[in-house]
Amino acid sequence: MQAAIDGIGLALVPERLAARPIAEGRLETCLDAFCPSFPGFYLYYPGRLRPSSAFQVVLDALREHG
Repeated sequence: MQAAIDGIGLALVPERLAARPIAEGRLETCLDAFCPSFPGFYLYYPGRLRPSSAFQVVLDALREHG
């Protein structure tokens, strides 16, 4: 994304990550008609098993930010 902010090219990043630079006028959207919206993450894992602590960190992060 920094390269796009610096005027080097395009960046395909989650909208929430680009929201501030867009609001500040440092980035602008383009090709909107060709970029489908991203409704969130889908993750399939065995729910019967207790996840490892590392995997639990991933789950928590996705729940918080996804």
